[in-house]
Amino acid sequence: MGRSAIAAVAQAFMTAFPDMKIFMDELFVEEERTFYHWTLTGTNTGPGGKGKRVRISGFEEWRMDAEGLIAESRGHFDQAEYQRQLEYGIGNRR
Repeated sequence: MGRSAIAAVAQAFMTAFPDMKIFMDELFVEEERTFYHWTLTGTNTGPGGKGKRVRISGFEEWRMDAEGLIAESRGHFDQAEYQRQLEYGIGNRR
């Protein structure tokens, strides 16, 4: 995913979760890749949201360009758990 796609994904999350907070859990470099581990919290009150709070963790795998900017990003998180929380909220099991 390139820069414009990264910006579009970030904007979609900011719209869906107006109170969103992202916490940096860990950042490290391994060979030519940088790994950014994060935790996101927020309430899905954006357009079409159900008002459920979510808390998910994941990581981004970045490839940097010669200027030190993110040239490519691959995101990883538990999509099924994220969808469950959007439907039922944090801690509610269904």
